[in-house]
Amino acid sequence: HTWARPSADNFVFGQSGAGNNWAKGHYTEGAELIDSALDVVRKEAENCDCLQGFQVCHSLGGGTGSGMGTLLISKIREEYPDRMMLTFSVFPSPKVSDTVVEPYNAALSVHQLVENADECMVLDNEALYDICFRTLKLTTPSFGDLNHLISATMSGVTCCLRFPGQLNSDLRKLAVNLIPFPRLHFFMVGFAPLTSRGSQQYRALTVPELTQQMWDAKNMMCAADPRHGRYLTASAMFRGKMSTKEVDEQMINVQSKNSSYFVEWIPNNVKSSVCDIAPIGLSMASTFIGNSTSIQEMFRRVSEQFTATFCRRSCPGM
Repeated sequence: HTWARPSADNFVFGQSGAGNNWAKGHYTEGAELIDSALDVVRKEAENCDCLQGFQVCHSLGGGTGSGMGTLLISKIREEYPDRMMLTFSVFPSPKVSDTVVEPYNAALSVHQLVENADECMVLDNEALYDICFRTLKLTTPSFGDLNHLISATMSGVTCCLRFPGQLNSDLRKLAVNLIPFPRLHFFMVGFAPLTSRGSQQYRALTVPELTQQMWDAKNMMCAADPRHGRYLTASAMFRGKMSTKEVDEQMINVQSKNSSYFVEWIPNNVKSSVCDIAPIGLSMASTFIGNSTSIQEMFRRVSEQFTATFCRRSCPGM
């Protein structure tokens, strides 16, 4: 599997940004670019032998990622209604806020993600910064450091699509294993071992250590504590040379020790898979995807920030 550089023809440029305004991204500046973007999507889709679906990476705090991002998702959904839509969505956080209208942009985007996305991997600037400060001991993390964490998680989530494996071998199987009801498709993701950009791990972790780290709330990429809710479903992807039997034993061990954190009305709700090919620079790694009721903390926070901002009528141009 080689990395292909995007064709220069696939870049779509605008003359201006959306000015941190969801409506500009969704209805005006973004809407002017959407046909050009869809032409690129159409061209790439036509080159596929068997199109599984689409992955969209965007943030919900600004105007372009939230407004134009959700417009693109809805247009792709119209044109390819039977293909899967997976998003990696970075939610804003008041602790690392760029602009006062982030809660508006996030609130307007969530509705679009509920209706038009099949699977949404929830990422959060607050959790990413906490990992950099507390776990990686970085004093001044850059966007490159945050993107390193996101890319490691994305690589783990999609490894079962790119390499041979038994479980979750495509986007639809991933959804079948993780989504009990269609609108409950917002997932918490985690990764182990967490390493900083450019660093090398000094020793290989064991499978029990990987499993323990992977389920740890401090390794989650969104600022919602899974201990405050219950898991509906979960999936773990292990990468590297390891015993499948040991992986299964560790996953059963986690469930039996923490049975109160799993709903009892969905049997066999934790799946695991092993891919022999480890990430570059690591001997083994694991990626966690959890569908937990604690994700409501994220939505509650967005709702509270929206209400507080709306009460002050903090919107430029109004």
